[in-house]
Amino acid sequence: MAIAAAVLAGGRSSRMGRDKALIQLEPSGPTLLELVLDRVALVADQRFIVATDRPRYGGFGVPVEPDHFPDAAALGGIATALEVVDGARCLVVPCDLPFLNGPLLTHLAKRAESADIVVPTVRGESRQRGGVIYQTLHAIYGPACLPFIGDQLKREERQIVRFFDQVTVLPIDEATVRGYDPELWSFFNVNTPEALATARVHQRALANALGASSASPDILGGMENAE
Repeated sequence: MAIAAAVLAGGRSSRMGRDKALIQLEPSGPTLLELVLDRVALVADQRFIVATDRPRYGGFGVPVEPDHFPDAAALGGIATALEVVDGARCLVVPCDLPFLNGPLLTHLAKRAESADIVVPTVRGESRQRGGVIYQTLHAIYGPACLPFIGDQLKREERQIVRFFDQVTVLPIDEATVRGYDPELWSFFNVNTPEALATARVHQRALANALGASSASPDILGGMENAE
């Protein structure tokens, strides 16, 4: 089914110390924001950036939507995305995931009609609790989510999963996720200088692997496909 894609790029990049959306993994290569926009184009017929007061983002060839809820962190970005698409389903990802996996995104898109939220999960502990971590900024949200997000924002509750019990959620289990992305690079955030160094090493490894094979360039997004 046709879906939209929103790339959240309005954060302060405080841990990075500079605008992470404009960072390049390779000299003269695309920025993180460009890498993400390119990858979500595999599944989205409409793409846009959610960011306020970032005039340089206007040069990336997609609309830039000011955050409608600038003091509400990522939950406000999700609400903004759903208001922009006006009744459509929307993939929401941040600008600092350069290794998004094309086949995994395709799998999510194919399941989008099955629930109000389609979200990958991995095992682990976090503030979400329960031994499973929902990858809430690598998920597809449907229009039914918006009223509940709005209620939560009025209560100034910013934890994304807090409204999940009010809608239909389809978790994609870790085993399925690893069928597409065995090392879970899809969820690697480049949000610190240390993470940037790791990402550059991984990007060089991917480029070397691509150069040594006759495989499709989609190896950069992960060639593993469980289907």
